[in-house]
Amino acid sequence: MKNKVLLTGISGYIGNHCAVALLKSGYSVRGSVRALSKSAKVIEAIKKEVDPKDNLEFCELDLLSDDGWDDAVKGCAFVIHVASPFINFEPKDENEYIRPAVDGTMRALKAAKNAGVKRVVLTSSIVSMLGSADKSIKVDSETWTDVKAKNVSAYAKSKTLAEQAAWEFINSQSDTSKMELAVVNPGPVFGPTLSGDLTGASMSMFTKMLQGKMPMIPQASINMSDVRDIAKIHVLALENEKANGKRFIVTTEEPYAFQEVAKTLKSNGYEKVSTKLAPNFLLKLLGNVDREAKSMRPFIGNTYNGDISLTRKTFDWKPIPFEKIVLDTAKSIESYLNKN
Repeated sequence: MKNKVLLTGISGYIGNHCAVALLKSGYSVRGSVRALSKSAKVIEAIKKEVDPKDNLEFCELDLLSDDGWDDAVKGCAFVIHVASPFINFEPKDENEYIRPAVDGTMRALKAAKNAGVKRVVLTSSIVSMLGSADKSIKVDSETWTDVKAKNVSAYAKSKTLAEQAAWEFINSQSDTSKMELAVVNPGPVFGPTLSGDLTGASMSMFTKMLQGKMPMIPQASINMSDVRDIAKIHVLALENEKANGKRFIVTTEEPYAFQEVAKTLKSNGYEKVSTKLAPNFLLKLLGNVDREAKSMRPFIGNTYNGDISLTRKTFDWKPIPFEKIVLDTAKSIESYLNKN
């Protein structure tokens, strides 16, 4: 058995897959949940892919509370910090996103540092790399979102500020035994769900499309991510020497329009899916009154193109193809919809 890893947010979509990837790679996992009552569902989800045996345990952590963090990291060689809030609409108060994202990241890093952890792998997002977030841009490991720009969403601010706080913490270490950091930056995340929870941002959008409840598709293009790729890179980043101090975009090689997702589904027998484009002006207008539309407003009419060359080279990795991502997501959602 390899080293123990504290995995925050294990009950979430990405967290489930990270746990599976860790266990398959021989690590033991201590997963954090907001309430220990959630642990049975997590085990049920993980067992669909791997038997955790005695290599999985749980702890209770809250991003907004200091309680339990030092104990959670005890005995762990690494931390994967996935936990962060995301709701598919713009909150009335942006601090609903920002505070738990930034404060939770700082709690994870400080506890890890105190416990002598070798390296932390942080889940950030491509939305922390979008420049002014209101025009098409080539995104790479050097680009940052301007949190003071006009159209930046609360979620993009939260991910940017949390990641910047993490790098600031790492770079300000004065002792000789410096803790290391690697960051994973996914795009919109798709791929199979292990828990059957379809309420998350990506799953709920996909479900609406499959059920014919999304009559028009927004005009926006961005690199898509598969949750299995994201989990894989998190685990590879733990011990790869070249990963230290880097930001890794984990997405398809090129950007895809949301309409291409719809067309792929339609051409593979998902009859209820609409491929009709929503007029840009309408979505921008809706953004004034509808919080879900407002969260999409920075993306409307733009193309964000992420450069994955650093990720490919560092990990000798090739992303799961776009069509497989789309169809595997649809099959997964369909299997849970048919159970209900």
